[in-house]
Amino acid sequence: MKGSAHPDREPQGVEIGDILAALGRVRAHVAATPFVHSRTLSEIAGCELYLKFENLQFTASFKERGALNKLLLLDEAERARGVIAASAGNHAQGVAYHASRLGIPATIVMPRLAAFVKVENTERFGARVVLEGDSFEQARRHMLELAQAEALVVVHPYDDAAVIAGQGTLGLEMLQERPELDDLVVPIGGGGLLAGVAIAAHHLKHELRITGVQCERFAGAWHAFYERREPLQIGPTTIADGIAVDAPGLLTLPVLREHVEAITLVTEAQIERAIVTLLEIEKTVVEGAGAAGLAAVLEEPARYAGRKVGLVLCGGNIDALTLADVIMRHLVRTRRMARLLIGARDVPGSLARIATILGELGANIEEVIHQRAFADMPVRNVRIDVVVSTRGDEHLGRAVGALRAAGFTCDIAGSA
Repeated sequence: MKGSAHPDREPQGVEIGDILAALGRVRAHVAATPFVHSRTLSEIAGCELYLKFENLQFTASFKERGALNKLLLLDEAERARGVIAASAGNHAQGVAYHASRLGIPATIVMPRLAAFVKVENTERFGARVVLEGDSFEQARRHMLELAQAEALVVVHPYDDAAVIAGQGTLGLEMLQERPELDDLVVPIGGGGLLAGVAIAAHHLKHELRITGVQCERFAGAWHAFYERREPLQIGPTTIADGIAVDAPGLLTLPVLREHVEAITLVTEAQIERAIVTLLEIEKTVVEGAGAAGLAAVLEEPARYAGRKVGLVLCGGNIDALTLADVIMRHLVRTRRMARLLIGARDVPGSLARIATILGELGANIEEVIHQRAFADMPVRNVRIDVVVSTRGDEHLGRAVGALRAAGFTCDIAGSA
């Protein structure tokens, strides 16, 4: 039965003893990241939120845990052959960094459109990087071909017992530090993190409720978990590239069905909002996958009301340009940035009057464009597009009202 934990039955392939052993192996080489209460986010969400800052790992992702545990279990012959992995970025960096530390040659196959910062960091850690395919699945297939051709050891990002056990060390840390938790909300792509965390967490607290979070555009785990029969629509892209996986693993899916109560889907806009919320309130940078848990809690307040909820900020590898775009889009959505379409007489002083009105209200002008030829305005009139920054919707409304009261036409671009 979905959502019910059976502490006397461990999923085939991974047992709590494997996770405890993994913790003993990796604890000296990965950070025991902070797990702290967020007072402000708790007030916003209507529940008690505790944040596990896995974005503070050296490679800025929880993926180090599973990758290192797998590498430490290789024998000398396997280490000499070298390892290979397919990844959109975070697993790549975890494998590359720890393989370099251990003197193991590493090859990483990444999608051609992987985030530049993840490709750059993977190469900096000393791995051979091969860019192939437009998706993780295409990169994975090429990785398997290379592994066979070059006799390399595959380090799977999620469907490997040693990797799942390594990720489960995170669950041990969270429940040992905060045994009072009622919920864990964990991002899911292929399911390695969620499976490992769920096994560990239910070993320590059987009644804990565990929820997975997946982006709508890559809902393979949700689709499989709920045994949906309609065709699965994938992609084409998502801000949460770290969980952009077509389907859960053969090892992970049974664990999810045994230990996880629900999987929630979140939209791109909800993830972007969560990224900026964490930046503004917690002053921490997370990637799309890392913000998915907060996005889910903010969108389902009734589900978590009054409960103690642990969130995993699973990664912080977001490209600077992408982050800048996300921030600007959020400012537009919250009306702290807007483009005003202002109609005026094409006479000296019109622009000065507009600037004066906006300035007196405290709305800052970011950009001005005169539209004569490309606007549907009468001759001797002009449309002036003004990009302004404001304090929000109410402040923007007052600015629009003041311009209209002064005789200008004024609309907000993008408004119905």
